[in-house]
Amino acid sequence: MDNTSLKPYLLELNEIQRKAVTTIDGPVLVVAGPGSGKTRVLTYRIAHIIQKGTAPWEILSLTFTNKAAREMKERIAKVVGDRANKVWAGTFHSVFAKILRVEAEKIGYPSNFTIYDTDDSKSLLSNIIREMNLDKNTYNVNAVRSRISSAKSNLIPPKAYKENKELREQDRMAKRPYIADIYGKYMARCKKAGAMDFDDLLYQLYVLLYKNPDNVLEKYQQRFKYILVDEFQDTNHLQYQIVRKLTNYTNSPRNICVVGDDAQSIYAFRGATIENILDFEKDYKPHGIQVFKLEQNYRSTEHIVQAANEVITFNKNQIQKKIWSDKGTGHKIRVIKAMTDNEEGKRVADSIIEQKSRYHLSNKDIAILYRTNSQSRVFEEYLRRHNIIYRVFGGLSFYQRKEIKDLIAYFRLAVNLKDEEALRRIINYPKRAIGKSTVDKVAALANQTGVTMWDALGQIKLSARATKAINGFRVMIDGFYKKAQTGNAYEVASFIAKKSGLIDVLKQDNTIEGMGRLENVNGLLDGIKEFVENDEVLDDETINDKSLGSYIQNIALLTDQDNEENDGDHVTLMSVHAAKGLEFKSVFVVGLEEQLFPSFMSMDSMEGLDEERRLFYVAITRAEQFLTLTYANSRYRFGNMRYNSPSRFLDEIELKHVESSQAIRRSTPASGRSGSGTSARSSVKGNFRSPQKETKLFADPATFKPSPSEQIAEGMEVLHLKFGKGKVLTVDGSPKNRVATIHFEQIDMPKRRLMLKFAKLQIL
Repeated sequence: MDNTSLKPYLLELNEIQRKAVTTIDGPVLVVAGPGSGKTRVLTYRIAHIIQKGTAPWEILSLTFTNKAAREMKERIAKVVGDRANKVWAGTFHSVFAKILRVEAEKIGYPSNFTIYDTDDSKSLLSNIIREMNLDKNTYNVNAVRSRISSAKSNLIPPKAYKENKELREQDRMAKRPYIADIYGKYMARCKKAGAMDFDDLLYQLYVLLYKNPDNVLEKYQQRFKYILVDEFQDTNHLQYQIVRKLTNYTNSPRNICVVGDDAQSIYAFRGATIENILDFEKDYKPHGIQVFKLEQNYRSTEHIVQAANEVITFNKNQIQKKIWSDKGTGHKIRVIKAMTDNEEGKRVADSIIEQKSRYHLSNKDIAILYRTNSQSRVFEEYLRRHNIIYRVFGGLSFYQRKEIKDLIAYFRLAVNLKDEEALRRIINYPKRAIGKSTVDKVAALANQTGVTMWDALGQIKLSARATKAINGFRVMIDGFYKKAQTGNAYEVASFIAKKSGLIDVLKQDNTIEGMGRLENVNGLLDGIKEFVENDEVLDDETINDKSLGSYIQNIALLTDQDNEENDGDHVTLMSVHAAKGLEFKSVFVVGLEEQLFPSFMSMDSMEGLDEERRLFYVAITRAEQFLTLTYANSRYRFGNMRYNSPSRFLDEIELKHVESSQAIRRSTPASGRSGSGTSARSSVKGNFRSPQKETKLFADPATFKPSPSEQIAEGMEVLHLKFGKGKVLTVDGSPKNRVATIHFEQIDMPKRRLMLKFAKLQIL
């Protein structure tokens, strides 16, 4: 292609990026390695589609954070101007919620449906479990919620769940035989309350498309002529099925482009399935799919990039690619061996001071990444001792603070009188003499008569005092409801904040914390004013919906990353999961020990270890110039001192990329690799671990007879070749991937989680 004829934005791209941007027709898979310019390709592709004559509102771009969608629109705007604002760009949940808001009445929901957050869902489930007189410990609300979430993600409605013998048998073995009934009641109560939880925004959209193939599905198939999906490796089964529905229609060119990196698939615990990206090429091969691999890394120096390449080759199932960098060899990777976790914390803090002094790094250039959030404590202590400013990410977000949730509950009820969880939260806050027993009576009447709790408030017969209090509450909320029908979000919100009495209560607390809570409420109102004053452009028309209901849905769909603020010069402390998508000049990956990273919960299945290795790959590719890997020989875990072996992942890095250090010693080659070419590579490598002792077996392999995995149930005594005798504490997971938590009495770290289809266990 003659560069003189190219659009200016295309000149900013390398050859393979340019092909990925300009190949706009038909299915396209862009395999984007770390730091390879993925976002630039995605945004310029959208700009190029618009430049070629497609209307921006005919383009759907799905991301995993609203922040990513905003940044995408800003970049597109630099090429095509204000038209960028008309692209349908947002998270799966936010885009699907907007479609549902228009179409929800077709599946029996109001257009102003409430979106239940995690706390709302757990509260409703707790109420159902209590009403059914079930033991709250056996029917742990988190376990029940997880089970229901898994069912929705696999497109299993309550009726099908109840008829599924395998699922019911799993519940019976877990001593939770009434999960199906809870699931059915939960869905019915959500619908009666005019509410959807986060899973429903996907599940109910699929239901909507499935039940309305002509008047809804075809409408959006025709509207979205081009569909793009970012971070495709993080999608779950349900998200992929929705995308396939939207692209699967008669004579469709299937203009779908997915961008992702299988080597950065690290969210299996949230339901993400790596098979989506691994199988995408096969799924769309009949439609002429084209694959582009972005292999040049613009972020990191050569030592870091080559170390990442070496590590990921040990995974079996992957899309083959070779990441490379032309940013020079750079600094070698430093490995720190500490005797204790306290020493690890001290040496990391000392290294940060050294890097800041020698290389003039700012605090904001540096990150400490760990496998679990509980590891942050020791690093915080030593950073404080050295007066190094830091920030721990993953704390309580603004919208999860009590005073904010209280006021938003008033907003929700003012918009949707059916919202049971909002009503329960604020019916007696501020206190108005409506106690728990009264609320329970109202809930019981609502359940008996099949009406909403709001309607039950007007029907129930109570004492004169309780009746007066409830009537006062109803008059107040009715006033809020009428105000919400006519006023914009800020007018209504300010009115509610004052008339509800909530601000008066907060003003009575003169402590620093109390004043902070009042500032938070004022901050929320400021945000609502900004929402009202800014125009949101969604498709071919400006959306003038500045109602309180629109605002509530907007904030309900914010992701964790959208809530984080990166202002200020501070060292960043966060989990590796939270660091995905970020980059820093200097990165410390800490706690690299067997049982910690890789996690002990993942070490008994190939899939689990592969995901841990991908997580390590993500960690080291966050670094631009300096990468430091640390481990401790001993640390306190769960109240006990544990002695640790260095992580197997350290073995997988060639010594030529590592600084000379006492942490490195040559010994026997590492064994048990899961990737290709392991024996040849291991024989020429250094090894961070001591020679391994011969594994002690607790039974004769010749006579050991594993029992069928589907027979393993909670409470059973079992035998494992390497771990000995154990008792099954719990069994959970999906039908195809059941996981048992087992206590083995004869080994260190006795509590293990085993994937049953891979674990060989004999029932005793």
